[in-house]
Amino acid sequence: MAADVELNASCEIDSDYDLTIDERSVILTRESGVPHAIVMRQGKLFVDDRWVELNAADRQRIADFERGARAAMPEAQAIGRDAADIAFTVLGEVAAGFASDPKLVKQKLDRARSQIDARLARSVTPTRFNGRELGDGIGEAVAEVIPSMIGDIVSGAIGAAFSGDASRLKRLEDLDAQIDARVEPRARALEARADGLCRRLVELDRIDDALEFRLADGQPLSMLRAHRSGDPTPAADAAEEAARAGEQGETTR
Repeated sequence: MAADVELNASCEIDSDYDLTIDERSVILTRESGVPHAIVMRQGKLFVDDRWVELNAADRQRIADFERGARAAMPEAQAIGRDAADIAFTVLGEVAAGFASDPKLVKQKLDRARSQIDARLARSVTPTRFNGRELGDGIGEAVAEVIPSMIGDIVSGAIGAAFSGDASRLKRLEDLDAQIDARVEPRARALEARADGLCRRLVELDRIDDALEFRLADGQPLSMLRAHRSGDPTPAADAAEEAARAGEQGETTR
């Protein structure tokens, strides 16, 4: 069973790096690939084994990237916690209302929430974000608890059917509507916050793309890739610019 709640916001975010922020630096690291480590510190840039020379425009871009990353991480932490809280609060309310043993259901949910809280504490903090670790943790906790919750709900429904508990069966019929009513207001509020975070990350991607610095092989740093649904992609921007230039060329002939 699933709530029929549609979120319009869509944000595609990808990075090969794990992010760590301390009092002095913004640090990007990855297990494989070149570069392995990137450090940003007050407009300066360290790549793998040396501080690199930047022009004035790139020094400003690096400083802007640092500020943006520091501002985004606390919000990413809060959104991750709130999303997990919505999921488990709703699941707990529904399951406890239909399960044959509500106390046991609560124990299972509390255990799963503790697992996710532990993962959140390690992978999303005001100074660190590890999306791979966070996704794995949430997936493991949900995979453990959901089948059991469904079993408890079905067991409670069967028990209600055999006992003639019409009120519980009626609640089961209206389950989707109940989930919608509980989820939608909080999901809408979270959607707006997530969209705001996405805008921040898209701006970081824009700064990243604008860097004039190049690696030894001529490639850009490419620290982050972020795209908000409805916004034009860089390729679309380039195509539009080329088309505009073509139109101007035709006009001048």
